[in-house]
Amino acid sequence: MSGTYRVTRSTTIAAPAARIYPHIVDLHRWVDWSPWEDLDPALQRTYSGAEQGPGARYAWSGNRKAGAGEMEVVDATQPSRVSIRVRFEKPMRSTSTSTFDIAEHDGTSVVTWTMTGDHSVFSRIAAPLGLFDRILGKDFEKGLSRLADTTTR
Repeated sequence: MSGTYRVTRSTTIAAPAARIYPHIVDLHRWVDWSPWEDLDPALQRTYSGAEQGPGARYAWSGNRKAGAGEMEVVDATQPSRVSIRVRFEKPMRSTSTSTFDIAEHDGTSVVTWTMTGDHSVFSRIAAPLGLFDRILGKDFEKGLSRLADTTTR
C-alpha cells in the first residue's frame, strides 16, 4: 500500500465558530485541549514565528510516548478553517497536514479534524487493518471533546 492516508473525526460544539477558532489558530492554546498534552508532564514546548495564524510555530520534545516534532500554521480563514503542517522527528519521522473546518449554524458549530499525509512504514502496515484510523481517530475524538469543554465553559 502506497500513497496517502486520511483520518477524519467531527463533533458538534454548542458554541459559535468565532469562539472555537481562536483555540485552534493560536498554538499557545493547544495546552488546554490537545489530546496529547497529558503524555508527558515534563514536555518541553517552544513557540516561534507569528503569535498566531500563518507562520505560528510550536515545537515539542518529550518522553518516548510524546516524541518530538513541530507544528506550523500554514493557512487560516477566520473563523472557519485552520491548516497546520505537522512534522514528527521522534519516535518516527513523518509529515502530515491537519485541517480543522468549523461550520456554524445558528450558534452551534460542527468541527471536523482531518489529517492527511504520506504513508509511513507503520501506517502502511496498520492502515489496511484499520488500526491507524482507530488509533489516531481515538486521539482526535479525545481532542475534539476537550475542545468542546474548553470553548463552552
